[in-house]
Amino acid sequence: MPRHGSFGLTDAPRAGGATRRIASRWLAQSAVLLTALTIAVSPSLAASTRVAVAANFTEAAQEIAAAFTAATGDTAELSFGSTGTLYTQISQGAPYEVFLAADAERPAKAIAEGLAVAGSRFTYATGRLVLYSAEPSRVTGKATLTEGAFDRLAIANPATAPYGAAAVAVLQALGLYEAVRPKLVQGTSIAQAYQFVATGNAELGLVALSQVAGKPGGSHWTVPAELHAPIDQDAVLLEAGRNSAAAKAFLDFLKSQEAAAIIRRYGYETGA
Repeated sequence: MPRHGSFGLTDAPRAGGATRRIASRWLAQSAVLLTALTIAVSPSLAASTRVAVAANFTEAAQEIAAAFTAATGDTAELSFGSTGTLYTQISQGAPYEVFLAADAERPAKAIAEGLAVAGSRFTYATGRLVLYSAEPSRVTGKATLTEGAFDRLAIANPATAPYGAAAVAVLQALGLYEAVRPKLVQGTSIAQAYQFVATGNAELGLVALSQVAGKPGGSHWTVPAELHAPIDQDAVLLEAGRNSAAAKAFLDFLKSQEAAAIIRRYGYETGA
């Protein structure tokens, strides 16, 4: 019995020490695990911004958004449409934080109507209009348009799409508008106008240079800039993005040399 009692007295501290060592190891392992989980979860904490983008800028915007994410870790959720349609959505409360329009008028209007942040507007690109055909040898120059040997000419809706308004201005400048008016096929956006030509539903289309630049096949004539008003495309920070660090970071990236190089590759002119 005494031996049994001494066993209990002398081994109790050892058991406590072992318990403390086990607890220490558990805490250390937990700290390592917590660090690993923090590293694994941190990308999901990256910020995101919602961007309304004019249809002509679709491919360039997608490439810029990918470069933006690679550079910052933040993401840009892009929505595309005609500038007029996007503006209507914004005015009706759509939760976009950034607006990349195909004109300067609507971003300025957004500021005037309290929908965008004053002082945030800038021109990110100047677009060019082209006469395009999916047939490799169909378009040879202005004569392809003036001779009128076609049944359908696709343009974007001039009421909502700046490239559509530019197309009408070109036809009027060349004295062709009334003659070709019955042949016009209007897309809701410049993207749809391009699809009419690409799918053979129209032989010709007045579309954005960015839609055909660098692509194989087809033929096009770049319309002289003096035949229509400049297609200055402005960006603006919307009120919904006033306090969004990701929205401001995206606009800053859009002004960068990296973004400007992408924009020029799609046939736009930039100030950078």
